[in-house]
Amino acid sequence: MKYDVIVVGGGHAGIEAAYATSKIGHSTLLITGNIKNIGDMPCNPSIGGSSKGVIVREVDALGGLMGKVADKALLQMKMLNSSKGPAVQCLRGQADKELYPSIMQKALMSQKNLELKEAIVEDLIVESNNVKGVILSDGSKIFCDILILTTGTYLKSEILRGSEKLAEGPHGEVRSNYLSDRLKDLGFKIIRLKTGTPPRIDVRTADLNKMQEELGDDTRYSFSFDGESSYDVNNQEKCYLIYTNHKTHEIIKDNLDKSSMYGGYVTGVGPRYCPSIEDKIVRFSDKERHILFLEPQSMVENSKYYNSYYLQGFSTSMPPDVQEEMVHSLEGLENARILEYAYAIEYDAIDPLQVKPSLESKILNGLFTAGQINGTSGYEEAAGQGIIAGINASRKIKGLEPLILKRNEAYIGVLIDDLVTKGTIEPYRMLTSRAEYRLLLRHDNADIRLRNYGFEAGLISDSQKEKLDRKILQCEEWKEKIKKIKIDKSILNNFFENARTSSLEEIIKRPVVNLEMLKEIYPEFKLCDKEILEELVIEVKYEGYIVKAYNDAQKLTKLEGKQIPSDIDYKKIKNLASEAREKLEKIRPISIAQASRISGVNPADISILAVYLRKEYGKNE
Repeated sequence: MKYDVIVVGGGHAGIEAAYATSKIGHSTLLITGNIKNIGDMPCNPSIGGSSKGVIVREVDALGGLMGKVADKALLQMKMLNSSKGPAVQCLRGQADKELYPSIMQKALMSQKNLELKEAIVEDLIVESNNVKGVILSDGSKIFCDILILTTGTYLKSEILRGSEKLAEGPHGEVRSNYLSDRLKDLGFKIIRLKTGTPPRIDVRTADLNKMQEELGDDTRYSFSFDGESSYDVNNQEKCYLIYTNHKTHEIIKDNLDKSSMYGGYVTGVGPRYCPSIEDKIVRFSDKERHILFLEPQSMVENSKYYNSYYLQGFSTSMPPDVQEEMVHSLEGLENARILEYAYAIEYDAIDPLQVKPSLESKILNGLFTAGQINGTSGYEEAAGQGIIAGINASRKIKGLEPLILKRNEAYIGVLIDDLVTKGTIEPYRMLTSRAEYRLLLRHDNADIRLRNYGFEAGLISDSQKEKLDRKILQCEEWKEKIKKIKIDKSILNNFFENARTSSLEEIIKRPVVNLEMLKEIYPEFKLCDKEILEELVIEVKYEGYIVKAYNDAQKLTKLEGKQIPSDIDYKKIKNLASEAREKLEKIRPISIAQASRISGVNPADISILAVYLRKEYGKNE
């Protein structure tokens, strides 16, 4: 049996990769250990979050599934940082852990050109450094032109609680025992990473009256650009806020040696920006308390997640008896029953410096990798890589140049560039602070930034493209109109004291002016589509900052255009610093811009490299 593409792994990266290649028209096989776990959310019951919410919008803009499915499975929705500027505003939705994978599985099972197979991949078929297929644990072989590995946390995974180690994946699933060894034999550098989850609590045994309610926003939001979300904005599920306390901290300190991490049982490196609760207590010993959230997992009655709440922020690898003490020390959880104990999980990943910006491996031709195998954490980071891997797998089959998103075009571009240029020694988490052009990479304009790429790839329909074109045209028409409109001062006096201008453009730029106020000041805005009005106001209000960011980004784009030949021999470049030569040889950047972002390559090295390219290749003129 032979396919155009084989995708290994049914997590969020594998889903987007397989959906993309099959929708474009390539025969695709998705192999996963358990078909019922496709789309599973083994950790937190949410989609989106700081910067991550924008990635979900970007995946949707490119033609992916995550946003559309999330919109059908929401329990609660919030716009984070709504009191701050648009550069950091992101959606975060509580997703139903029963509905989300169920909807996702139905979408994949009905997808043309896509087959699903339950199996464990333990080896690759390689000929002359070209991937030709996979070998399953039962010895059977399946062939392909392109292979995409999205193995998540299943490569030699181990579950840890205290001194206990279990050779299994999340939820006790079968792990891959030999694939990472095979990758190592083929020349990949394997790294060991660690992540973890908190306990799950039976909400019926919690005293919610002692906790602070956290409600969803009273405005309806959607992750997808192609339809409204299905949740009842007036009947959203509540989350609850609580804090650790002195007693909690003392229990943790007294039992540190029993923690898998502090007891010396962990060999992998954990995430710096999502540490375990014991790590927080040690690293931030001056903090008297740490914030926690109790979040619903599912409202589907009789599901395994019904009445089960996730204790966000309380990840730990303590043994069960200590977890009992820790949980019962929290206000409102004194008598709580733990439905599932927290655990840490270690797993193998590859050094992402061995991956090209296209997400194709530098080691094997035709092998792409996406998700946690590349050193990332998070559903959204995985989905973003998955859809790019799928698009570029298709483009390779067609003999086209890969799609490489720039840092000023998408958070996905920042994510991939960071991985393949800087590498990582810990699970990488996307943050708004990692994006130097985040004012350009907003929640509201992801479709304007990326939908054309999705259309070119074959993932966006003609009607979706026409909708985008109308939005862009209407925004431009409104911008021109706004510049000419003057508001009667008698109207303005109802909103401002001593209004000094009647220019609608200047009024929009006032910090206190929001969408609702504008509709009262200029009633014609009530006829404007909400999505267009949101985009319009941001573009006008922050025009000066956006223009500056755009001009700065243009300089980057110019450097991105200065390509470095793949066959360049850095040993022949005189006067390069030895560290720079070593890093350039190892990473083999594709452009001057990427080279300039490599740690250890300084401006003098970049100047020498540019002169050499000009002289030897006639580049960068």
